[in-house]
Amino acid sequence: MKTLKPLIRASVCAGISLSLAGCLTSTPHWDAHFGETIQQITAAQILSPQASSNTDPVAGLDGGAAAASMFHYSKTFAQPPIVGTPYGVGLGTSNTSGTP
Repeated sequence: MKTLKPLIRASVCAGISLSLAGCLTSTPHWDAHFGETIQQITAAQILSPQASSNTDPVAGLDGGAAAASMFHYSKTFAQPPIVGTPYGVGLGTSNTSGTP
């Protein structure tokens, strides 16, 4: 009986504290600033905000030259490079017969 009263008292206190925790207000300071971090990160990634008003043509490759360059670049991956064994580095490449 002596151990039952403190257990009941602790469970009642826990229940009251949990029910009062539901009555707490949310975090109004955090809610007022919700999303500001994303806006700051997005703005930091923009190089020039006035870029859309610039009507000068971009200096660089034209479309045909860029397409040909990418075509030739992609062909370099058609065949994997020939890789020798790592244990045979430098073996059999000498032209000396062993005499000075």
